[in-house]
Amino acid sequence: MKIVVIQGPNLNMLGVREQNIYGPMKLEQIHAQMQEVATQNSLEIEFFQSNLEGEIVDKIQECYGEAHGIIINAAAYTHTSIAIRDAIAAVSVPAIEVHISNIHRREDFRKENMIAPVCTSSIVGFGPFGYHLAMMGMIQIFNEIAASQEAQRQAQEKA
Repeated sequence: MKIVVIQGPNLNMLGVREQNIYGPMKLEQIHAQMQEVATQNSLEIEFFQSNLEGEIVDKIQECYGEAHGIIINAAAYTHTSIAIRDAIAAVSVPAIEVHISNIHRREDFRKENMIAPVCTSSIVGFGPFGYHLAMMGMIQIFNEIAASQEAQRQAQEKA
């Protein structure tokens, strides 16, 4: 099973930018921890970061037929991008949205969330640990899909 982790604008600046909000951890450290969880669970994981909306849309579209799950922090595009929202909806791959800060407790413009309605789940406000929670959530989703497929297979055998 393959998970694609998509990171939006300015996340490449983690550890430098607004440490009072985002903390001191760098994106590379977050990815290293996610890689460790993926390895422990025999999952393939790919990381992608871009500051450009179109590149994020392209990466989401590449997931169609190639990935089994998406973990996405669309960052500022969360609040503005219908294109990213539509791309997530189009690929029909389970997607978990992650935000390091609690976007619901921040500026009013951050309370509008364009992508949450097309994501399987949202994890906000847990800092970098939110990515670990997303990994656990994605593993659970994969287990539920496998169990459902097995139940369908058994039902077909009985028919």
